[in-house]
Amino acid sequence: MLLAITREVSPRIGSCELTYQERRPIDLELARLQHLQYEQVLAELGCTVHRLPSAPELPDSVFVEDTAIVLEELAVITRPGAESRRPEIEPVAAALGAYRHLEFITAPGTLDGGDVLHLDRHLFVGLSFRTNEAAVEQLRRVVERFGYRVTAVPLRGCLHLKSAATQVGHDTLLINREWIDGNAFGPVRLINVDAAEPEAANALLIEQAVVCSSAFPRTRQRLESSGIAVHAVDASELAKAEGGVTCCSLVFRG
Repeated sequence: MLLAITREVSPRIGSCELTYQERRPIDLELARLQHLQYEQVLAELGCTVHRLPSAPELPDSVFVEDTAIVLEELAVITRPGAESRRPEIEPVAAALGAYRHLEFITAPGTLDGGDVLHLDRHLFVGLSFRTNEAAVEQLRRVVERFGYRVTAVPLRGCLHLKSAATQVGHDTLLINREWIDGNAFGPVRLINVDAAEPEAANALLIEQAVVCSSAFPRTRQRLESSGIAVHAVDASELAKAEGGVTCCSLVFRG
């Protein structure tokens, strides 16, 4: 069974953490509608959606991806780089505990799940404002026991690794080379985002389909020209909170 853990948009999303964007008003009702439509697409692609309740005191809690890394053998509960986000992990850990053995990142490590790209038995971890070397070493010690490799990857000019590169096929990445060195990933196929759409590299692969933001039609055309089935969703309000389509779910097999 393919599962997707999501979380309802907090009524305080307008007070979210921001690193690269200026604060703009977020339409809460529109954000919730867009999030519901996103969940509907996940369901259409075969996911059983498990929505966690809203956390009014946690503005960023809709972005559940940052709280955990879910692998076949276990789930690693993160320690988000923004201190205000650390209480988000408890309900996600409780939900994942029904499906996976849990391990936890501890101080002084900080790790956002959006900085981890999982390709087969290899985890690439972006070194960002939110993720540090101490967490990379902790993650390495945990997952090496299960046969995974961990490689730290420098970033420039973006919030998370998955802002710069995401998997869109078995051996294919969608990438913004201005923010990350494509050579870091070894012999994989790279599809460049359109130069006019630098934020378009965040896409969510589910089975043989890719979910992406409708804000990036030129990059979508590049994906479709490469034979990739694309499902576009409107994520404009969540984008104002520096969120993308990967951020809003944890997708795994139960």
